[in-house]
Parts: sequence; C-alpha cells; structure tokens
Amino acid sequence: MTRLSIVVPVYNERYLVEACLERVAAVTVPGIDEIELVVVDDGSTDGTAEVLDRLAARWPERMRLLRQPNGGKGAALQTGIAAATGDFIVFQDADLEYDPRDLPALVAPLLEDAADAVYGSRFLVAGRRRVLSHRHTAGNRLLTALSNWFTDLGLTDMETCYKAVKAPLLKSIPLRSRGFGVEPELTAKLAKRGAALFEVPVSYLGRTYQEGKKIGWRDAVVAVATMVRYWLVDDVYRADAYGSQILGSLERARRFNGWMAAAVRPHVGDRVLEIGAGIGNLTMHLVPRDRYLATDLEPLYVDYLATLARGRPYLAARQLDATDSAAFRELAGGFDTVVCLNVLEHVADPAAALANMVSALAPGGRLVLYVPAGPWLYSRLDEVLEHRCRYTRTALERELTAAGLAIESLRGFNRMGVVGWLVNGLLLRRRRIPRLQLKLYDLGVPLWRRLDRVLPWPGLGLLAVARKP
Repeated sequence: MTRLSIVVPVYNERYLVEACLERVAAVTVPGIDEIELVVVDDGSTDGTAEVLDRLAARWPERMRLLRQPNGGKGAALQTGIAAATGDFIVFQDADLEYDPRDLPALVAPLLEDAADAVYGSRFLVAGRRRVLSHRHTAGNRLLTALSNWFTDLGLTDMETCYKAVKAPLLKSIPLRSRGFGVEPELTAKLAKRGAALFEVPVSYLGRTYQEGKKIGWRDAVVAVATMVRYWLVDDVYRADAYGSQILGSLERARRFNGWMAAAVRPHVGDRVLEIGAGIGNLTMHLVPRDRYLATDLEPLYVDYLATLARGRPYLAARQLDATDSAAFRELAGGFDTVVCLNVLEHVADPAAALANMVSALAPGGRLVLYVPAGPWLYSRLDEVLEHRCRYTRTALERELTAAGLAIESLRGFNRMGVVGWLVNGLLLRRRRIPRLQLKLYDLGVPLWRRLDRVLPWPGLGLLAVARKP
C-alpha cells in the first residue's frame, strides 16, 4: 500500500486553514492508496489552534495534529517530516496560495518517472496564475538563479512551497534552517545528494502583504547566506547506523575514489557484482561493463544506486546481504568479478560471506577485496564504523585460502592514511575525521599515490585479488 504524507506548517491562519485542509482532504491522487495530513501548529496565537482542534476531531483517522512553540517554517517542517509515515512527503502551505488540485501532478513523477523529488513551479506554464508584484517575481527569479549557480541545477522556482520528496531520502537529510531558509537548504542538499529532481507547473494565487503574506526582504538575505553556507559545507546526511555521514564525506573525496578505482580497475572483468556499493563512490568509476550489479544491505543506498542506474541499461541495483546464502543462489556463477571493498570487516560471519561471493563467481573469476589493516590502529573511529576487526596479512590470507581461492596479489594501500588514522583515532580519540581534513587529504592524493610506493610502513588497508579455480 502506497502512502502519501502531506505536511502542513501552520502559523496564524485562522481564516484560511480550514478551507485549505478541506480542499487537501478532498483530493485523491492516482497511485496513492492512503493520504495522511500531518499538521504542525507553530505556536499560533490568533485562534488557529481551536480551528485545528475541531478539524482533528472531525478526521481522527486522517489528520495528525502536532504543536510546538513558534520556531519558523523550517522548524515546523522538521517536526512534520519526523512524524510523517508515508512513502512520499509533500509540503503544503496553509494559506491557499497553492491549489491542492495540483497534488496529483506533483506526485506523478515520483510514481511514474523514478523522480527523487518534484518541485511545483509557479513560473512554468500552468492553467492559471495570479499576476504578482514585479519586484516579488523578480526577487524569486533572482534567488532561483543564485541557487542554480551554487547547485548547478536548472530549476525555474527554488522557493516554491510545493515540494514532494521520497520519504526515506528526505528523512535522511539533516535540515538546520528554522525559517524560510529551509527552501534553499533543502535544494542545496538534494543537489549534493545527486537526487533526480523534476519540475511540474502549478497554479499560484499569491497573497499580497496586505492579505497576510509573511516572507520579506530579510528572508531573501537569509536565503542567500544559506546558499553560500551549504555550498561550502557538506552537511547532507543524518548520523545513522550505516555510516552515511562518513560515506557522504568520502563521496566528496573524488581524487581518493579515483585512486582506489585505478588500483581495482585492472582486475575487473565484464560481468561485475559489487558487494556493499554504498552510494556508488566506486561504482561510477568502474562502469560501463557488459553487466554491473551494485548491491547493498541498506535500503536507502539501494534506492540511491537505482537512481544512478537510470539511463544505464548495463547497471542494476538490488538489496543483498553478503551472508545470506539463499539470496546468492540465483547469482551462482554469473560473474567474472566480485568487488567487495570495506565490507568483510563488518560481517559477523566472514567465512559465510566469502563462500557466497565465491559461489557468484564463474570458474576463473576474481574476487577483488579491500579490508582495513593493522589491529594496532583499532580506535574509536573503527567502533563508530562498527568494524569487527582490522586485518593482518596472515589473517586475510587464511580466510581467502579457506574459501578455496588462490591469491594472486595482496598489498598494502594508502600508507599516508595511517598518519591521519593514528592521530585522529588513537591520539585525539575522535569519533570522526573532520571534513576539512578529508578535503585537504583529498587535495594531496597525487602526492600520496607517489609516496605509497616508497613509505616503509604498512598501508591503512589491504587490497587482495584472489582467483576461483
């Protein structure tokens, strides 16, 4: 059953909110089985609260009413997003500027075109649009143009209220803005996440300031400051059990990802199974291939990988547990290469995981494996990443041999990274490596690659290539 959550932030809309919510409640959206209204009263003082109480009593099955002290539109949206239970989330203002009859068109690309987010544009051709103040229109277009410059998107209306987003994606994005800055913030973070954005035209009956419009020139200044902030800061993942923040930081380390890909690529064939692909940091360096199946255990990452696969017929994404032998039966012998980077140290049963990977290989196929090295480096960083261990060369050789593989090469990788891990993890006892430090390290990758051949200590990880007889 597909469920849609409509989040409605409300502040002092006593005379409009009832009509707005009645119109929203009357809408049916093709492809959506159930609609929930998540209404957030942001500390209204004009009698809005009583109107909302009456509506909540009328629709106990459909409407959830939440209350909080006045914090601004962004704060209200954050409360509503956290409470929403739908597969998709739509924002709806309570002042009737946006027509709920446009909701089916807004949601359609999420259902039909594999969109990650859809913006309802007031400036695309629509059936009707109230003619607005020239200055207000010009201001919106200017803010959108500035946002597009920072995000490299081609939106026509960044400030639109009407935004529809896949719920897992939206819930994984940390929103910090408490006021109207939430619009450019969300746009910047969707862009950095590589989300597939669509626009559809919507009708707009904008209010004048005399009629109660709340946004002003100060909000425009805040919007520009927000664009600059999130252009500079890579704050695009909430902390979670899957290390999304760290994966997001590594995604920005493009030189390092290119270095890793260069080390792996010579051993990769035409039919590839990638275990633990995450958000595709390595995947996009290794395609195209005749067949490339990118897998991960975390559903959010699989959804992200599926977005990458659009328009690439050779690339597919699916959820896969490396230790689930039943899930590997249909993959048996189907690949000439299995790529598994930074996964084996997480699984409780590495022998089972290796046996499954071997089963997916055709005779003569190769396993390309990377694991963290050096038990003496184990620190709070490893604990946060839920590393079961850091491998020695002997331990990895033993596990690969026990799986029936013939080791072709086994070498240390990223020797300079040992310094950063030692300082941050063991000496400073940090739980994460600062983003600025990662960026600086990434800038130095051309030098680190050269030094990797001559530095006398072991690498931060071990890169193994092993063949199935």
